[in-house]
Amino acid sequence: MLHPRAFKVTVVWTLLLLFLGSVVHATESSLACPDWPTCFGTMVPEMSGGVFWEHLHRLVAGGLVLMFSLATWLVHKEVRDRPWILKACWAGIALLLVQSAFGGLTVIYRLPDLVSTTHLALAFGFLGLATYLAAATTSRVEPHGSDADAGIRLWAWAAAGLVFAQSVLGGLVRHMDAGMACPDAPLCLGQVVPPLINAPIITHFAHRVLALVVVLAVLGLVVRVWRGHASAPLKHWAAAAGILVLVQVALGVASVLSVLAVAPVSLHTLVAAGLLASLVYLSGLTSPTPLGEPKAMAATAA
Repeated sequence: MLHPRAFKVTVVWTLLLLFLGSVVHATESSLACPDWPTCFGTMVPEMSGGVFWEHLHRLVAGGLVLMFSLATWLVHKEVRDRPWILKACWAGIALLLVQSAFGGLTVIYRLPDLVSTTHLALAFGFLGLATYLAAATTSRVEPHGSDADAGIRLWAWAAAGLVFAQSVLGGLVRHMDAGMACPDAPLCLGQVVPPLINAPIITHFAHRVLALVVVLAVLGLVVRVWRGHASAPLKHWAAAAGILVLVQVALGVASVLSVLAVAPVSLHTLVAAGLLASLVYLSGLTSPTPLGEPKAMAATAA
């Protein structure tokens, strides 16, 4: 079957798009193209300086719409017994179009904080949807649905929700230019709890506090999976999530200590997206039935 590969390519493509979006902001290229959807009135501007990153980001975004549309076309005849998959695909296309529109609004209205943050939140939401579809359309022969799997699935979804909230809050920190509101790490203004006297400090500090909650949630999930009788794929994805959350913390500290250098800031966003995808995929692997197969086939395999 080709559609699982198409969804997996979509996930990788979305990760690339999120990385490029972070590079665009970190290099202060967000308004390098002052108009939208064209760039200086053309679709083929000179690719140099900030225009290179901003227009490349737009081109990759357009490619993502085409890729996901192809994935939707590939599955539309093969999932008639699972209509929710096709509905989710159409929802994904709608989400991409809305997200693209918000991308245009960020340029037209000169980067308002809430619009830019919503643009990022929609991108992370689409990543979660595409990742779950990748898991749902991947055939698995082992039956699922035990109490242990249900517990892991619930914990994975909770951790994914926390990562999503943390990523959106991080986007708000970025777009409010609050990344250096706490110029030291791991303390903030030399204190465990800084004076919460303005919005940048409050937002930045909240981002750090939620980061600790995310770390505890993800590492708790790792312990639960590895101490239980989980299958090898579940253990592998849980281990990946555990590694990614620790790398994410290190990149957050590096971003502050390097005064928001492009590399650690951009990788910080990429690893957050990878962590979200890992947790969503893990939850998909613990579905009550093998979602990539018709119910009759799943029953036969069981």
